[in-house]
Amino acid sequence: MRKYFILIVLINISVLIWAQRDSCSLLFSFYNVENLYDPENDSLFRDDDFTPEGSYHWTYGKYAKKVNNIAKVLIAMGEGEPPDIAAMAEVENDRVFQRFCYRSPLQKFNYGYVHFDAPYSRGVETGLLYRKDRLQIVHKEAIAVVFPFEPATKNRDILYVVAKTLCGDSLHLFVNHWTSRYGGYGATVPKRNYYAQVLRHCVDSLLNLNPAAKIVIMGDFNDYPTDESVSRTLGASDKSQTDTASLYNLMYIFLKMNNIGTHKHEDFWGCLDQIIVSPALLDSTSVGMHIVNNEAHIFKEDFMVVPDEKYGGYKVFRTFLGPRYIGGYGDHLPVFVVICDKQN
Repeated sequence: MRKYFILIVLINISVLIWAQRDSCSLLFSFYNVENLYDPENDSLFRDDDFTPEGSYHWTYGKYAKKVNNIAKVLIAMGEGEPPDIAAMAEVENDRVFQRFCYRSPLQKFNYGYVHFDAPYSRGVETGLLYRKDRLQIVHKEAIAVVFPFEPATKNRDILYVVAKTLCGDSLHLFVNHWTSRYGGYGATVPKRNYYAQVLRHCVDSLLNLNPAAKIVIMGDFNDYPTDESVSRTLGASDKSQTDTASLYNLMYIFLKMNNIGTHKHEDFWGCLDQIIVSPALLDSTSVGMHIVNNEAHIFKEDFMVVPDEKYGGYKVFRTFLGPRYIGGYGDHLPVFVVICDKQN
């Protein structure tokens, strides 16, 4: 209980730090928004359940409420100033991102978006919103992931974006949503390991060209920081344990706290959603961008959770409870970092 209280205090203190960020201080977030479909039936994807006639009776009113709910979270995250980059998973298409930009409470913040249609049959993919007056997107790319042991499987891409800040720094951002554990943990391990291999190859290519490259890896990995895919194949280490790695996972601090995480399975909270960075972003002694306090944060407000009557404590306030619509947010909590320029 004391560790939980300390975590809440730290989160509240951090709000005071980044709510007043200036033009060279940036808030980056990742949020798995859970099945954010628009209600139109798309013949290319398996979205029939999320239409007005489908099993979830997904109407335009419910859709608009969910978009506004996610916007509410993002605005609350920055105490009125939402993230400069808001990466997301499980968004169906361009129309959803356009609604965020032009027909939601985010419309006054001058957002653009990056999204590619992927071959994934369910049609829920990664993408991001970015504030066009604070960042310039200089490169965007969908990195295909094709399993050599299962070449016919259609998978989500890894989204790669290079963003240039107003202070002139370039940041390399990878947005991920790796294969789920559906079908069994052991049976799906090779798939998440292969995602990690593809991502590791991309990271190595960048670091070979520029060892000081500033890289931010965000996503729902469907594995925890200590699992093989993340810790060994990708090679994302705990900063407190080593100073010689080429990638550091900022979520390790939450492993040392009692049942704190981004996603709850039965009575266990774990960090499936993670932020991983290259060493250059942890070096606050040099000129340029760095992670404030070398910390990532899990964002949770009271309106985002409900009491967990079965397992105790709280759980995330979801959009559906089984087939029943309850009007919440999603099944994950978002994560974020604040990136600041030492010159400020």
